[in-house]
Amino acid sequence: MFAGVGGFRIGLEGASDAYDTIWNNQWEPSTLHQDASLVYKARFGCTGHVNRDINLVKTEEIPDHDLLVGGFPCQDYSVAATLSRSGGIEGKKGVLWWQIYRILEEKGDRRPQYIFFENVDRLLNSPATQRGRDFAIILASLADLGYTVEWRIINAADYGMPQRRRRTYIVGYRKGSVVASKIETMEDWVEFDGVLAQAFPFKVGEKYQSKFDVNGTIQEVSAKFNKGGKDSPFGNAGIMIDRHIYSVDAIPMYDGPVQMLGDILVDEDFVPEEFFISEEELPKWKYEKGAKKINRVSKEGFEYVFSEGGMAFPDYLDKPSRTMITGEGGPSPSRFKHVVQTPSGRYRRLIPIEMERLNMFPDNHTYHPEVSDGRRAFLMGNALVCGIVQEIGRSLYRFIYDEVPVSTQPIHMQRNPRPVLTLDLFNTEEKELVYNKPKKTYTLDGSKRLFVGLVKKDNEEYFLTEEPTKLYYTDSIRRFPSTIALNKLYYFMPYIKGKGIRDIYLIKMLRLGSKTEVHPETKKDLKAPRFVFQLEYLESLPKYQMITLRFQRAFTDTFLGRVMNRE
Repeated sequence: MFAGVGGFRIGLEGASDAYDTIWNNQWEPSTLHQDASLVYKARFGCTGHVNRDINLVKTEEIPDHDLLVGGFPCQDYSVAATLSRSGGIEGKKGVLWWQIYRILEEKGDRRPQYIFFENVDRLLNSPATQRGRDFAIILASLADLGYTVEWRIINAADYGMPQRRRRTYIVGYRKGSVVASKIETMEDWVEFDGVLAQAFPFKVGEKYQSKFDVNGTIQEVSAKFNKGGKDSPFGNAGIMIDRHIYSVDAIPMYDGPVQMLGDILVDEDFVPEEFFISEEELPKWKYEKGAKKINRVSKEGFEYVFSEGGMAFPDYLDKPSRTMITGEGGPSPSRFKHVVQTPSGRYRRLIPIEMERLNMFPDNHTYHPEVSDGRRAFLMGNALVCGIVQEIGRSLYRFIYDEVPVSTQPIHMQRNPRPVLTLDLFNTEEKELVYNKPKKTYTLDGSKRLFVGLVKKDNEEYFLTEEPTKLYYTDSIRRFPSTIALNKLYYFMPYIKGKGIRDIYLIKMLRLGSKTEVHPETKKDLKAPRFVFQLEYLESLPKYQMITLRFQRAFTDTFLGRVMNRE
């Protein structure tokens, strides 16, 4: 449920091949363009996928299953709003918790043996008027359905992962299940023996330990739990059995490999030009990131000083990144967006691949012809860290089967600074990735993307002739940069060694092919899959211009206006 772009699926399938996703639902309310659903279907196929409001999906439409997972919407508890303003579980999206409850309840004796949920860390502390009430409601409702539940707030960076992202993870076991039968004492399960403790070891802090019961009907819990209390009674690790609670303050213990922000970055010459910050814009970014005190007047006429501390600028490459938010995309200066400095000294924003890596998704997982870079950033701001799910999935498997899990698609920590495309990205796409209709009369549009490609020596004469239509073959697709947005390319200019660029072509079509189309010989290197640009000549610049080819010194992805406006 609430599948997003598939973070739970990637994590669980990375844990063990035993995890088989049979049904998934993703629906973004009040949104015509269902970006997450488009990405999910492109990566995993349409089988079992439902892009409908979960409120309208009947329980009988959902197949019986062993494990129900979901990152149920958390906007009402998000750090983007203060606790006093958040609606908590009664807020607009908080009510979606009851869709999980509804499905579990209506499944009856066929409800799943195991459940696995994710939410923001402040779930344990909301709402501000009744600290911990929301979480108490969730635990009480699951207890009434026959589940033993353990939880843990985990910061991914505390366990070697590249982003500081704190989230609440909830794992439940139905009474009579294999895992539930292995629980001996609540204390030992939370601190040493349990699924979460085995996945993410910790030591118990001295400042917090609690035991209490959640009593009453759900309505009574909602009305009375911790009323008047200043602090939530829930520690950041704990267990609930039959509404009895045991929780502690968990201090992470980890001594394994670690990954920093700098480890997930791609080489500078793989970064599209629009992600670099111009000299004119740089002062605006420095102001947004800096400390400030501003005199303001409230609606009621009250004068006050708004102040905020400074942030690192640029972001530290030798530390895990700050938490990504949904507003990470777009070129406008922002306090919260990440900015890194490249070896050449230039400043730039993160590109979509790097955002995916911070959440430990595969490179270009959110790539889709209909999904913009800004929306890709939004999807990652909403996503979870797949590595956390993978570790919990491995631990759960070991408890169920008493053996080590094996996966043919584990999540890899090491990432290539020079990423290349794989054909898997296009398994569900049409072969024609770009199609532009030539016009009898046209005006060159400087805002359209231009692809410049090096012409090899044996092909220069072909591109120096005046034939109106041509084909351009890239090198093997397995060496083609994956940071080039193929769906945005519009114009093409061939680069001739020693001369530079001059002729402007329209990219009529971009497809997959091989050089055996024009050279039927059966040489192995000619059979390699390549991108084929079908081109139509438009016009030429007054003279050749020399430019620097950035991507592997063979390609440049830029805007036509940058070339047209060069001195």
